Amino acid sequence: MDNATALWSFAVLVGLLTLTPGLDTALILRTAVLGRRRRAWGVVLGIQTGTLAWGVLASAGATAVLTASHLAYEVLRWAGAAYLLWMGGRMIRNSWRRRPDGRPAEAGDPADAGERDHFGAGWRRGALTNLLNPKVGVFYMALLPQFVPPGAPHLAFGTLLTCEHIVLGTLWSAVLVGFARVVRRWLAGETAKRVLDRITGGVVALFGLRLALGD
Repeated sequence: MDNATALWSFAVLVGLLTLTPGLDTALILRTAVLGRRRRAWGVVLGIQTGTLAWGVLASAGATAVLTASHLAYEVLRWAGAAYLLWMGGRMIRNSWRRRPDGRPAEAGDPADAGERDHFGAGWRRGALTNLLNPKVGVFYMALLPQFVPPGAPHLAFGTLLTCEHIVLGTLWSAVLVGFARVVRRWLAGETAKRVLDRITGGVVALFGLRLALGD
């Protein structure tokens, strides 16, 4: 396999994986639909930061620790599961939150400050969601070596492949953010926002439960 073939083959594979709906898609759409565009882009770039970190570590062989050490894998798996369950539960809980007068709380209330349109908060959420998922590391450890041509510098070429994945992921995320802006007018009501948070929170918690159970 030459360099060009490796790059094209890897692009096709990760492109298909990028288009497959999953946890990242749910987080990006939910944040963007709620009108928090800076936070949504923070989530996008946080996810891609995690992808870059896993790709570089896999290229350097560091993620072999996850496959060789059961303890390291289990610690990271439970940390990731706990984080996802906490995040999903928090979304669901906040969607049922009410003001002291009994009316539903609205975006912008003091209690909603943790969900303001801040890039940094979105970046932290995206990065933690990606970095605390050991399956991403194992996936890269198993995948990248197959696309590094014989004789190519492993770290440099593996990082190049990772950057290719990041570009494709960012482009698809831009499509998702744009789509969310289009449908936001139909989801502008508080009831729709609460239903969206309950659905997204359930999806996130489900991913956390699957990670905890090792599925």
